[in-house]
Amino acid sequence: MFGYKVPEPDEAMLVSGGKGNADGAPFRVVTGHGAFVLPLFRKARFLGLAMAESEVTEACVTKQGIALNVRAVIAFKVGNDTESIVNAGQRFLSDQSQMSVLVGRIFAGHLRSIVGSMTVEEIVTERQRLAEGVLDGSKLEMAKIGLAVDSFQIQSIDDMKLGYIAAMSAPHNAAIQRQARIAQAQADQASAEADQQSVRAQAEFARQTQVAQAQYDAEVLVAKAKANQAAAQAEQESQRAQAEFSRQTSIVRAQAKAEVDRAESAAGQSGPLAQATAQREVLAAQTELAASNAELRKQQLVAEVIKPAEAEAERIRVLALAEAEKTRIQAEAAASNNRVSLDQLLIEQLPQIVREAAQGLAKANVTVLNGSDGLGEIAAGLVSQGLAIFDSVRLGIAPATPDKEERKPLPG
Repeated sequence: MFGYKVPEPDEAMLVSGGKGNADGAPFRVVTGHGAFVLPLFRKARFLGLAMAESEVTEACVTKQGIALNVRAVIAFKVGNDTESIVNAGQRFLSDQSQMSVLVGRIFAGHLRSIVGSMTVEEIVTERQRLAEGVLDGSKLEMAKIGLAVDSFQIQSIDDMKLGYIAAMSAPHNAAIQRQARIAQAQADQASAEADQQSVRAQAEFARQTQVAQAQYDAEVLVAKAKANQAAAQAEQESQRAQAEFSRQTSIVRAQAKAEVDRAESAAGQSGPLAQATAQREVLAAQTELAASNAELRKQQLVAEVIKPAEAEAERIRVLALAEAEKTRIQAEAAASNNRVSLDQLLIEQLPQIVREAAQGLAKANVTVLNGSDGLGEIAAGLVSQGLAIFDSVRLGIAPATPDKEERKPLPG
């Protein structure tokens, strides 16, 4: 808008041409907002509120009369209050660059004054005290011209090659150098020990590495040997298995060939061999049947002939014994009779005994297997039984008198 002006954030607008302000200021101060300036009747000027810098390099004489060259930097700005802005505007509005020159001169004067009241040792060792003294001395003057100091820093102090500061620092420097050498020696010793430790560690590591490598090589050799041994054993097993397989194959082939040969031979001889086998089996069956028949006839003979004959002979013997007992009694009754006549009587009865036995045998169902020989044996048996009965009877009826001679049995 025409006639309306706005200052920058780091500026103060000074409006002049109107009536005086209530605070007695010759112009109106506007900051942070705009204001209407009546053209032709009012005039607006701008004062910078930004921070400015001033450097001071001043030759100062200390309390000891030693000249020092002191270099410092001052950071300042126009104060934020209206009074400071009015004071600065009245002094620097036409030429704001003069603020740095004036500030440098003010601080140079106070710096010389403060340095003159201190020794070199105090200046060198107590720079903060020097800076605070200069600030305190210049604060009132800076307020009068509307400026505020943000920072005052002493950058360097030198004795302009007199060597005082160097001499002053020599004992400390020597002590520091000595301590530095000691520290360096200790550091070198520690470094040497560390190097030795590192070398020992590297040697130990190399030794362990060699040992591990040797163990690994040994294990590899052992593993290779075991693998070769296993391979050799496997090869031997394979060869043995192949040999066993070949042997079994040969055996199987030989058995198969033998079976084939036997089959062929059996096939070639099957006719005559089968016939001969059949004949042998027939003969064996016939022999077994004949043996069975003979055993059966033997049992039949025992049951039908021998047993009844023995029973009949036993009957006859009992009868003969009874008859003999009867005759003995008769003989004793007729003791005076001749013994010869009694024997003659028994002899006469013998055919009758044999005849009775033969009649009992005739009633039995007897089968004679050996023909006439068998019949002769049966007849001889009957005669023997008759003679036995005769002897038994004869002996049973022998006289008991001692005066007569004992009769001998007839020869059988």
